[in-house]
Amino acid sequence: MGINVIKGAGHQFGTHKQQSKTFHANQVDTRKFSSIQDVQNALKEQGLESSNLIIGIDYTESNEWSGVKTFGGYGLHRIRNGILNPYQEVITIIARTLEAFDDDKIVPVYGFGDSATTDKSVFPFWKERIPPGFEHIVERYNAITPDIKCAGPTNFAPIIWQAIRITKASKSFHILIIIADGDVIDLQETSDAIVDASSFPLSIIMVGVGDGPWEMMRRFDEGLPARKFDNFKFVPFHEVLSGQENREIAFSAAALAELPYQFKEIQRLGLLTNLQSNMDY
Repeated sequence: MGINVIKGAGHQFGTHKQQSKTFHANQVDTRKFSSIQDVQNALKEQGLESSNLIIGIDYTESNEWSGVKTFGGYGLHRIRNGILNPYQEVITIIARTLEAFDDDKIVPVYGFGDSATTDKSVFPFWKERIPPGFEHIVERYNAITPDIKCAGPTNFAPIIWQAIRITKASKSFHILIIIADGDVIDLQETSDAIVDASSFPLSIIMVGVGDGPWEMMRRFDEGLPARKFDNFKFVPFHEVLSGQENREIAFSAAALAELPYQFKEIQRLGLLTNLQSNMDY
């Protein structure tokens, strides 16, 4: 079940068995990578062939005060010329790294936790046609975010269920990136959604931005034994970047290190072939 050493252009991640389920700063030696392409090569050589990206953005009210320690006291969604906020930075790095694996370059992006959706649903960044090209994601984020009223409470279940629907409809492997600023309120519903998602070719990466807390995210990453495979990865964004010379390489290597393992588990369990054969779960 452990992931073997990933070798790409002379670089390597650690092994899945060597890593605890939650990232700590010493688990991925980013000095072995000199570029984003090195990270891409490592993923490819370990067997990650292609993927489709889905992004979920947290618009709960706590974003307004969760940057005291990590974002100079500003709200995490604050948009300033020349300075990326944590959401913009995560989107940019993930898009650059995974663009090489996405054939159509069409990325569904959803917001949740605002005054309209609260903890019940999600809203699409684009109501009609999604423009191809990863560069449009940050552009759209910048355009709509100033007018969004943050609310809550925090619940990841709606975005996970939306990702399941997309995965079922397209019959292909997807990666859901959830970018959020703290723990969820509805633990049971979110836990159930993560377990449900393990029946599909879907990997979930939760990127924690801001000051936290992260206790429940670590528990989700380390627990939930009812899952068919370990489909949830938690990455504390600011902790990963601490002391790193190259922020992009450090974050992309840490966030995506378990993807080859997850993809191999999906293949071993037949989740992708079963879905493509229209088998019901």
